[in-house]
Amino acid sequence: MTPLAEILRPKTLDEYIGQQHLIGPGAVLRTLIESGNIPSMIFWGPPGIGKTTLAMIISNTLHRPFHTLSAISSGVKEVREVINAAQEEEGAILFIDEIHRFNKAQQDSLLGAVERGTITLIGATTENPSFEVISALLSRCQVYVLREFDEEDMRKLINSAVNYYATQGRRIDILESDALMRISGGDARKLLNALELVVNKSKTADVVVDNKNTTEVIQQSLAFYDKQGEMHYDIISAFIKSMRGSDPNGAVYWLARMIEGGEDPLFIARRMLIFASEDIGNANPNALLLANATFDAVSKIGYPECRINLSQCACYLACSAKSNATYMALENATSMIRRTGDLPVPLHIRNAPTKLMKQLGYHEGYKYAHDFANNALGGFTEQEYLPQGLEGTRFYEPGNTPRENETRNSLRQRWGGKYGY
Repeated sequence: MTPLAEILRPKTLDEYIGQQHLIGPGAVLRTLIESGNIPSMIFWGPPGIGKTTLAMIISNTLHRPFHTLSAISSGVKEVREVINAAQEEEGAILFIDEIHRFNKAQQDSLLGAVERGTITLIGATTENPSFEVISALLSRCQVYVLREFDEEDMRKLINSAVNYYATQGRRIDILESDALMRISGGDARKLLNALELVVNKSKTADVVVDNKNTTEVIQQSLAFYDKQGEMHYDIISAFIKSMRGSDPNGAVYWLARMIEGGEDPLFIARRMLIFASEDIGNANPNALLLANATFDAVSKIGYPECRINLSQCACYLACSAKSNATYMALENATSMIRRTGDLPVPLHIRNAPTKLMKQLGYHEGYKYAHDFANNALGGFTEQEYLPQGLEGTRFYEPGNTPRENETRNSLRQRWGGKYGY
């Protein structure tokens, strides 16, 4: 039986719901599609928001041959078979779902065909392509960020389902949709799957949907862990939030759920590696060392033994002091750059490898910190390191942890007058 989500999959841009920043009237991607001249591209966004559907619509709209591969089940052999077939076609599109799961060799196998224009690549990923797609391939693709559906989009999907059921002789009365919205979390596929479960549970032609019967019908159906999508991001979110909240019990529970569900152990280890800097930072620098060692151990060992390494690291991170100060320092600096642009580097801290640069004043007046090693502050002398106009701007604010308080006192001794520590 064809799932409701597949039945309702839109066939044209006008039927497509959501992503109006990309495919609305005059939007960048719609303009490219209408011109018939599309680049290779990568769609980045959470599951169930129409990445595959949009790729299929592009192919249908442009009347291009369409090939699709899943990075979970395909490798270099399958890629080469598609490329060989595409050489006999005009303007073939290759859609690769979960392209972040391709390793370097598999991604390398795409480069020549993309560069020659043998294929137009459309990749879909739920992971940041900057980290998961090799730079050579990424440089040949335009990245488009797809957003979760908002409430208005979700209501349109529900109405589409109601109208479809009406053509099948069934009357669906949506009294309440809060539970459907909550369960779906912006995922269209999850929304339609949940609604289909509720409708199929009823044996009558007329079905009343409210929060109570929605919750009763689907709570068991969605209680499992699905590493392909559905609950994948709910579980990893619970895992991260448990560690951030310093609860090792919650962290190890959600870790076990992922392990039992067959999650990629490197995905878990990578998330902990990010967490060690984002949520712990300099409150406990050893967290990053342990997380990195765990990632290395998982890479070498694999399941089932590496679950022990994962548990050790998760419990350590959960019990560690927390600080997002270094992460926020970067956010603050980035925000300032976006407001002020690329300000020039002060002359005294520029490099001066040539005579002309020295004549222009590069490096002139620079104070070499090690020349002040014997002063009370040990190798410190005050000078300006920020561009003109940003003097005295403080981006880094140490957190209130023992280690960071030591850092604050050290900064106060050195920079208290300038930055106000």
